[in-house]
Amino acid sequence: MTGAGHDGPGKDQMDAPDPGMTFVNEDTYLYNDVWNDQQYFDGRPVVELSESVNVSDPTGVAWLLYGRAGSDAGSDATTFEEELTALLDTVGEERVESIVCAGDGVDAEGLVANAHRLPRLRSVFLGSISLEGYEISWIRQTDVTPLLEAFPRLERLDLRGSDGLALRPVRHEHLRVLRFECGGLPGAVVRGVGACDLPALEHLELWLGVEDYGGDATVADLEPILSGDRLPALRRLGLRDSPAQDEIAAAVAAAPVVARLEELSLAMGELTDAGAESLLTGQPLTHLCRLDLHHHYLGEPVMDRITAALPDVDVDLSDRQPLYERYVAVSE
Repeated sequence: MTGAGHDGPGKDQMDAPDPGMTFVNEDTYLYNDVWNDQQYFDGRPVVELSESVNVSDPTGVAWLLYGRAGSDAGSDATTFEEELTALLDTVGEERVESIVCAGDGVDAEGLVANAHRLPRLRSVFLGSISLEGYEISWIRQTDVTPLLEAFPRLERLDLRGSDGLALRPVRHEHLRVLRFECGGLPGAVVRGVGACDLPALEHLELWLGVEDYGGDATVADLEPILSGDRLPALRRLGLRDSPAQDEIAAAVAAAPVVARLEELSLAMGELTDAGAESLLTGQPLTHLCRLDLHHHYLGEPVMDRITAALPDVDVDLSDRQPLYERYVAVSE
């Protein structure tokens, strides 16, 4: 990672898409080497505490913490709590707005325990582990409801991995971005999202995944989300990475929330001509700025019909898969 300056976003950052502001190809971020490459989160360069001497404005960066939690730490390892304490003692409690947790542990609990020392925390990434040599299904999570309750001013929460993940219904006034990256999102979590009141949420992204890795959500579980009743500000909806992408597309084709969306992603799953037909014959999608369908199983005639029907929409039909074997983009 580079630690020079960090006064503001450079050209590379401005050119790179923010996965909380649009829908990106999963390979762009899952296989970034967090140890070597400069990364950005929430529009901020990700830096380590050792780079703090080069940071002119600590509020303008995302602080990367590697520590493992509690009993998971070896005798020589620094725990997450120790790293967080060192960060706050070094840069100041009022100057930490964004934290990226790259350890494999229940870092959410460490954040909650120190909520009184993080009055300006606005964005958190839990489980930001590169998948070079590490499977997404190995990343452990926990109940993130206490995190949302402890930080009522939080604006963005990204999570990678779903082992042990839970979310209970909660009302949160300020959350704008909520993203779940995993190979199997539990149905209980999907139902939890649907039961939350999130009046400020603009971007919701669910990687639903496969049942072998905990992805047991049904299309019925998505109904509260698709109604949009508890998501009045939603502008970008991603229901991705599902074997049931055709059934999801059929539900989306008649979903009330779609009329107010700017971007829709049904990518990374097993979308076939049947699902595309539902989109073509359902409610109009011409108001969208972008329709993301990458990693799909569509025939060329249907692809041509989609682009012809949506001439003013940025339609991503890249990464067409061979028809003889179907799989989602991210599972294990």
